[in-house]
Amino acid sequence: MSDPHPPHRPPPASPAAPTPGGDPLVIRRLDYLGPMSSPTGWRPEPTLPEIAFSGRSNVGKSSLINRLVRRKQLARVSNTPGRTREVHFFRVNDDFVLVDLPGYGYARISKERQKEWLPLIEGYLRGSAQLRGVVQLLDVRHDPTEDDLQMLDFLAELETPTVVVATKVDKLSRSQARERLAVIAKRAGIDAEQIIPFSATTGEGRDELAEAIRELVTQPPLEP
Repeated sequence: MSDPHPPHRPPPASPAAPTPGGDPLVIRRLDYLGPMSSPTGWRPEPTLPEIAFSGRSNVGKSSLINRLVRRKQLARVSNTPGRTREVHFFRVNDDFVLVDLPGYGYARISKERQKEWLPLIEGYLRGSAQLRGVVQLLDVRHDPTEDDLQMLDFLAELETPTVVVATKVDKLSRSQARERLAVIAKRAGIDAEQIIPFSATTGEGRDELAEAIRELVTQPPLEP
């Protein structure tokens, strides 16, 4: 069966090599700025570069964010996937804003409820004047879902630089993880080398992701 999704994907942000001998993202200060609950609702003044984090519910986004910023509960880890219904903004070191988008695609959440979130995600991605890129999360244990592929296609449409991260690699052996990364890359239409393997449990991939984010922050704002 041919792949219904040809390799039409957002411009990938190539993972950068970790900084020798140091933390590429030293967290000196973190401030929660508040939530955005509707496409036209309140949001922080866009004065700093913004990096958004996207992924389906239960992909491990909150755990990844907590590991990235070396905090245990910056992003709430919910036992009920799909409950996060707002866009949350965190200022990091007065250097950039980390944007936590609602998870999508959880089967137990009604289609009507999911339709309420989609305009919120799309409204943010289309409307942010300071968006520099998106960190798109995929579960290494599973093939990208239709929702994942639609998100990648949407980011490609917007020409948004995208860092693809495969979460939960600690759940697999090294050889299994390599095999899964190759399958995911083929399905998503990208090179396996462009995917950052990540474990919120062991910290694998943390510094590589931090480097990629640092590179994105230095990029100019996306053209409208």
